[in-house]
Amino acid sequence: MTRQWIAIIEREGDGYIALCPELDIASQGATVAEARKNLNEALELFSETASATEIEHRQHEGM
Repeated sequence: MTRQWIAIIEREGDGYIALCPELDIASQGATVAEARKNLNEALELFSETASATEIEHRQHEGM
C-alpha cells in the first residue's frame, strides 16, 4: 500500500527546503525537483525503519 503525504517546498537562500509536516521530516535541495526527490528518499527510509507505532506517534492529529 502506497501512502501519500503532504509536502511543503519553500525557497530558502540559494536552495529549497522540503517538509512533510505530518511526520516532521524535512530535506533540502538545490532545486524544487531535488528537494522533492530528497524528501521522498527520507520518507522511504523512515517508513522502512520505523515501526507502525512510531509512525502513528509522529503523525499530527487533524492532518
